[in-house]
Amino acid sequence: MKAVETDKAPKAIGPYSQAVVAGELVFCSGQIALDPVSGQLLEGGVKVQTEQVMKNLGAVLESAGSGFAKVVSTNVYLRSMNDFAEMNEVYAAAFGTHKPARATIGVSDLPKNSLVEISCIATL
Repeated sequence: MKAVETDKAPKAIGPYSQAVVAGELVFCSGQIALDPVSGQLLEGGVKVQTEQVMKNLGAVLESAGSGFAKVVSTNVYLRSMNDFAEMNEVYAAAFGTHKPARATIGVSDLPKNSLVEISCIATL
């Protein structure tokens, strides 16, 4: 196993790695809408936050030697399922025609009061 770390995504805020490569798989930890430079949560609603989450995930995947086209599965956590359509619009744009497996889960809270968190598994 090899830990993945990049300055182009927020530093881990706990005892975990941004991602771990195990064999031919990349396991990306959940990303929230933290700005990688300031470490602050972006405001502006779920669409703005999802855009930042996808940028953060993209940076981690790239650092691992992968990318969105190689994602096989995602987990999406939403504080409100009412935000599903806006999140899904940004999510779909990031993946284009590629459609990985996905679970979308409504939760009562997320780190730093984020509206959305997304994790994924990809191949190299």
